Amino acid sequence: MIFEQLSSLEHEQVVFCHDKETGLKAIIAIHNTVLGPALGGTRIWKYNNEEAALNDVLRLSRGMTYKSAISGIHLGGGKAVIIDSEGLQKGEAFWRRYGRFVNSLNGKYYTAEDVGTSTRIMEYIAQETKFVAGKPDYLGGSGDPSPVTAYGVYLGMKAAVKYKYGSDKLTGKTVAVQGAGHVGQYLIDHLVKEGAKVTICDINEQNISLVTDKHSSVKVVAPNDIYDLDAQIYAPCALGATLNDDSIARMKFEVVAGAANNQLADEVKHGQILRERGVVYAPDFLINAGGVCNVYTEVSPSGYHKGLAMSLTEQIYDRTLEILHLADAENIGVQQAAMKLAQARIDSIAKMKARM
Repeated sequence: MIFEQLSSLEHEQVVFCHDKETGLKAIIAIHNTVLGPALGGTRIWKYNNEEAALNDVLRLSRGMTYKSAISGIHLGGGKAVIIDSEGLQKGEAFWRRYGRFVNSLNGKYYTAEDVGTSTRIMEYIAQETKFVAGKPDYLGGSGDPSPVTAYGVYLGMKAAVKYKYGSDKLTGKTVAVQGAGHVGQYLIDHLVKEGAKVTICDINEQNISLVTDKHSSVKVVAPNDIYDLDAQIYAPCALGATLNDDSIARMKFEVVAGAANNQLADEVKHGQILRERGVVYAPDFLINAGGVCNVYTEVSPSGYHKGLAMSLTEQIYDRTLEILHLADAENIGVQQAAMKLAQARIDSIAKMKARM
């Protein structure tokens, strides 16, 4: 079954890591290294079972391949997940042991921040391997990628709004933000600053408080009620697969643009349903690519360069419009149009390498 999954998603390698002493259980998935070494964050999560963890890392690593390809950077796609559990002690030794597993891949995979990890954790990992990005700035790293990720999502949202309404102004637009974690909070800052009317939800009350204490105009709803809001824009910034049969049937949104990975439960089916309903969908792996653009400059030979990271991120606006127009011209889903462009780049480099 595992090899069938790898074959269907075209992964190159999957590594299962276990350390009895620390209780570490991790899966590192390398999807594609045609454009360069695989890079993707390490996520720690309390999965229901090991199969769920494997499915997650396979989907996420594949998304990283297309994210890097569509962004024009010279990286492949990879990802890692760590299975969290009650009572698991995740101190320095835990993370340094994980760093050794990353190091054993000899640069085929670079890790970075993701859900549940931080720059401090990257610092621990960096004690055991140089194949890590998102380190604190005092170690020459790029720091927390969340602000850059959020900025790219904001630009992608503005592009989608321009496509839908003829103007990219968000002033007065109603936006439902699902998930107020690090990226969601920075995105909300941009939205409120421009005068959008924002409603949020999150399963973490602390995240809610951080937003509402800062922005008194932001409204709050229960997590399950977010799909029923009479809002123009839906910004999924939590976990994936929130665009599915049940949620889409409830939605009144006209634009979808958010930071979450793998938002479409079924890339073809649900992408087509959104298209038929006239909903403008900004491909998640394109508009949330600011973070990978940020860490890309950190692992490049010249070292971290914030100006280059922001320049790469700012290209998301024009590329989003390009892909939306391509989807219309070819009468295909926006997700398919984005993947087509990304795959074309991968294929062209693969053919070039084959001739060498």
